[in-house]
Amino acid sequence: MDLPAPPTNYPKTLTSIILRRRRPGARAATRREATNNSASPIVSPSSVHAHHSLLQPAPPGPGRDRVVARSSAVVAQPPLPPPLLLPEMPSPTIRRLDVASPVPADIDIANSVEPLSIVDIAAELGLGPEHYDLYGKYKAKVLLSVLDDLKEQQDGYYVVVGGITPTPLGEGKSTTTVGLCQALGAFLDKKVVTCLRQPSQGPTFGIKGGAAGGGYSQVIPMDEFNLHLTGDIHAITAANNLLAAAIDTRIFHENSQSDKALFNRLCPANKEGKRRFADVMLKRLAKLGISKTDPNELTPDEVRRFARLDIDPGSITWRRVMDVNDRFLRKITIGQGPEEKGMVRETGFDISVASEIMAVLALTTSLADMRERLGRMVIGNSKSGEPITADDLGVGGALTVLMKDAIHPTLMQTLEGTPVLVHAGPFANIAHGNSSIVADKIALKLVGKGGFVVTEAGFGADIGTEKFMDIKCRYSGLVPQCAIIVATIRALKMHGGGPDVVAGKPLDHAYVSENVALVEAGCVNLAKHIANTRSYGVNVVVAINKFASDTEAEMNAVRNASMAAGAFDAVVCTHHAHGGKGAVELGLAVQRACESQSEPLKFLYPLESSIKEKIESIAKFYGASGVEYSEQAEKQIEMYTKQGFSNLPICMAKTQYSFSHVPSMKGAPTGFALPIRDVRVSIGAGFIYPLVGTMSTMPGLPTRPCFYEIDVDTATGKVMGLS
Repeated sequence: MDLPAPPTNYPKTLTSIILRRRRPGARAATRREATNNSASPIVSPSSVHAHHSLLQPAPPGPGRDRVVARSSAVVAQPPLPPPLLLPEMPSPTIRRLDVASPVPADIDIANSVEPLSIVDIAAELGLGPEHYDLYGKYKAKVLLSVLDDLKEQQDGYYVVVGGITPTPLGEGKSTTTVGLCQALGAFLDKKVVTCLRQPSQGPTFGIKGGAAGGGYSQVIPMDEFNLHLTGDIHAITAANNLLAAAIDTRIFHENSQSDKALFNRLCPANKEGKRRFADVMLKRLAKLGISKTDPNELTPDEVRRFARLDIDPGSITWRRVMDVNDRFLRKITIGQGPEEKGMVRETGFDISVASEIMAVLALTTSLADMRERLGRMVIGNSKSGEPITADDLGVGGALTVLMKDAIHPTLMQTLEGTPVLVHAGPFANIAHGNSSIVADKIALKLVGKGGFVVTEAGFGADIGTEKFMDIKCRYSGLVPQCAIIVATIRALKMHGGGPDVVAGKPLDHAYVSENVALVEAGCVNLAKHIANTRSYGVNVVVAINKFASDTEAEMNAVRNASMAAGAFDAVVCTHHAHGGKGAVELGLAVQRACESQSEPLKFLYPLESSIKEKIESIAKFYGASGVEYSEQAEKQIEMYTKQGFSNLPICMAKTQYSFSHVPSMKGAPTGFALPIRDVRVSIGAGFIYPLVGTMSTMPGLPTRPCFYEIDVDTATGKVMGLS
């Protein structure tokens, strides 16, 4: 999206950053005025360092001091236009970006900015050293104890960013989320926190690339954000695979031992000859209705019921995971070694972010809650039809130990120095595709009254925003004041009947030349998303993510269609090319929308409805005329209802490329029957997920993956080629 840079009286450089800082301590007074005397920070922001070691003085501009970073790529200097009056810097950590045109590669922009110490970012939020653990110089884990210290603090405004039904190229939700927060924090002097999911390494090395935003609206360090970060996904991988190993091991030992031998090994005698139940075993005893706590008191029947899970191998839904796209692991055969005595079964790998443990992390509210959720995850059924849980296998506590550090959100920063909390990264198809509840709760307390927390929901609003409202907000109790729908002229033209958009191939001429009629026809998709999102009782702001080839007439068509469909406002944004400056109007619109919000949050369905009634409510929301259930789906719905799981919310597993189940059905299709192929449960996470068509939980690599461009500069150690 190569847009001309805004007028500036600074020389154009690839890596220049314009900085200006207030005197230490000035921030506190201004912020208290701006937030109507909101609660004081935990520590004084005056402790923030006033300078950065990699910045050097440059000649001052008219009426203000500035600091410019060293640059190794100076381009031709254009004629100097009249001086541009920039707003006064609201914070010692805020940067001003001197943007270049055309916009350089994302990684080049990210590498051109030396991040501030995360200690400085934390102090600006009011966090003291006791509230976080450092992970290097630029990342920190924010501890959940912050919630206790700020429990009396009033929450800030809560904003969710969704989008229209996207093209395979994506329409810039992450970039818009980051750009909006840069605008709010760096230009509008609002206390703001961005809450994002952690990206999977699969798409990063595969076809999509990273998810740190783009252009001049990014989270930095970009390479750390997109790769290992603080190890949360690795912890999920380890925990998931420990549970998978426990399942097959238990089947193996039950098949090769008598009830007595199995029980004696599960509850061995110590050196004094005494036996005891592990704490996690007491959960299984309680589930079986056995109140005895002495292993020696169990009857032979109780010994059998306790020791023998009798797992039905054909019912096992738990698969192994890894955070790499590998199509050849989608279906595998295990148990072929001679020592496994012929215990062969078919299974497969999912990508790590598709693990239920990831969804648990995103929806948990405390360490105790996470322990309970991990323990009640269902891995399959016994041969008599009883659900088997992680705690039945005795592994719930061990899973929690592996996840105990992952529960804390990771603090980072944007290019313009505003704070970011990165946490969890559930798939937006089979899971709910939103970052964590705990990150949002911490952020809302940190920004306080008058501040803003902006979070992103995966894929189009029919998937991400719907699940944000009906699943995430149910469990968190949080109420958003504003929902943003990101739209592009490109995607609207596709929905209006334009040619297919294919990743890796040049765009058709229709997408880079003016065609107002095509845009107007495609606005039916945008209008449907607006109507659906408004039904929750929130104000809707449309963010028109502008590309260089978009024309004023096309953008006017989108604005007119948005307002006619009931949007609170519709704003053109250029944050990719201009950073926060390009999203100031969006920030103002969001502020007005939040301040005028008065309706209560309305869910799409009550939890007391049957599984089918909830599925059919969502299908109608999409535009379907009805639902068709396969024989397998009918069987699963009956079983889950019998097992007592029918009161859970629904998490539709559906293509992101259409309101329907058919990716090629663009616009806002109606009258179709939504097919439910199968129904599965994530009991630990707390939702039922019907499968609409075939959902791949292990992506494959394309012919030319992104990893062709990724390398390291061995002289500097910087990562190159990430996008």
